[in-house]
Amino acid sequence: MPPQRRRRPEPEEPVPGRRGRRPEKKKSKGKKVLLWTGGSMAFVVLVTGVGGYLYLKHLEGNVSTTDVGNAGSSSFSKDEAFNILIIGTDKRTGEGNEGYGDKGSAGHADTNILLHVAEDRSNATALSIPRDLIVDIPDCETKLKDGTTKVIPGSSGVRFNQSLGDLGRDAGCTMRTVTETTGIKPDHFMMADFNAVKTLTSAVGGVDVCVEHAVDDPKSHLQLPKGESTVEGEQALAFVRTRHAFGNEGDLDRIKVQQQFLGSLMRKMSSSDTLTSPTKLVKLAEAATKALTVDSAIGNVGTLKDIALELKKVPPKNITFATVPVLDNPAEKVKATVVVNEAKAPQVFDMIKNDVSFTEVEQKKKDKKKKEDAAVAARLEGAKSEPSEVRVRVLNGGAPTGSAGQELTYLQNQAGVTKSENAGNAPADIARTTLEYAPDQADQARALAEILGLPGAAMKPGESVTNSQGLPAMTLTLGKDFKGAGVKLDAASVEKPELDNASTADQKLCAS
Repeated sequence: MPPQRRRRPEPEEPVPGRRGRRPEKKKSKGKKVLLWTGGSMAFVVLVTGVGGYLYLKHLEGNVSTTDVGNAGSSSFSKDEAFNILIIGTDKRTGEGNEGYGDKGSAGHADTNILLHVAEDRSNATALSIPRDLIVDIPDCETKLKDGTTKVIPGSSGVRFNQSLGDLGRDAGCTMRTVTETTGIKPDHFMMADFNAVKTLTSAVGGVDVCVEHAVDDPKSHLQLPKGESTVEGEQALAFVRTRHAFGNEGDLDRIKVQQQFLGSLMRKMSSSDTLTSPTKLVKLAEAATKALTVDSAIGNVGTLKDIALELKKVPPKNITFATVPVLDNPAEKVKATVVVNEAKAPQVFDMIKNDVSFTEVEQKKKDKKKKEDAAVAARLEGAKSEPSEVRVRVLNGGAPTGSAGQELTYLQNQAGVTKSENAGNAPADIARTTLEYAPDQADQARALAEILGLPGAAMKPGESVTNSQGLPAMTLTLGKDFKGAGVKLDAASVEKPELDNASTADQKLCAS
């Protein structure tokens, strides 16, 4: 309907919409086009928004969830370090998988990777846990389909893979077993079966792999020429499952090959070829959500997207693939299982628990140099006292409860700082650990800084205090950055533990 005629407020202005009046009709037409265009765009945005929401709900419907109770965390935070237990099961689900795994298996923990992502996203560690590792599985509470709970009794001295599937154990039981074995609590889990490898590799157009010699394995049906190949679908699954094509045909060699495969898959998923292809992204989203079972806390697509975006921040060169240090089981004549190497594993577990990188992060070193001027750095230079001559009081200024006592035990029993004592809680919490000392205690301060890995910025020249024996002493206040008894605070000074077959996600390696 045309608008009603109105009196023009100013005679020189034309009536909008009238024909044959002044050149302004083009301007009016432009406004009309703009109106229609704006309306159309608003409609498109509305439709796209509704469609996007519906598609996200569709993807969310693809994801299966499990309530693991207090085995993990109740939510996901983008501002904290996090641990995700990735589980690959041997359950024969999905079309074409009849020939894989154990017939009738409830789905054991066949492939297990504890992924730790650092708080500052500068690095991550993917720690493989052998399925044949002998562990103690604790009692675990599981939630049944009818909503009731059942406590499944634990088992001692059994394979790790029995933490899932046996006696009705769910992924929460596997998470509890990881905590029992390593002291590291997984926050969440992601579980996939054989189909995940097939569908994910097909979604990205195949994954590049390399072998040092031609492979013809009749058991897995894997056939590859020497050198580089691209695998997807059934061939990709055969590559990660074969135990007879590489090394000594054991599970530890298979783990190494799987780590190389995952590194290549990560590179392919984050490549521009994948990220700029809407078709591949949709296929990838469909494949990933259909393949996954996760804990209820991260069971919505928005949270899974947030996790993916946080993972994307970690440079591939700083994603370390490693395996729990193990030894052949001494109780067996025929070696079939392994046990934790108590000489090496505790340091690996402690570094993950305390968010210490396994890779040298150059940016941290650069930032450290910027923060510390020459005067601060000079605090670390000069003569050092013998540990037995260092007198220090230890206070807890924001570290976890009991930290002062644990650090004192370390100082006295392992570091030789016998003239140390627990002074209880500090007057207030502090963010960074500090060591306050008098000028005549500088040699003692430098000795303790070396033992604890304190940076120059943590050393605070000041006044000495009197210890319980009435003698002058320094004050070590453990802040919120405290990483555990005996763990050096300066990550750059921590010696990297000896890891078997460790690699990083940016390395292109050939399986042998």
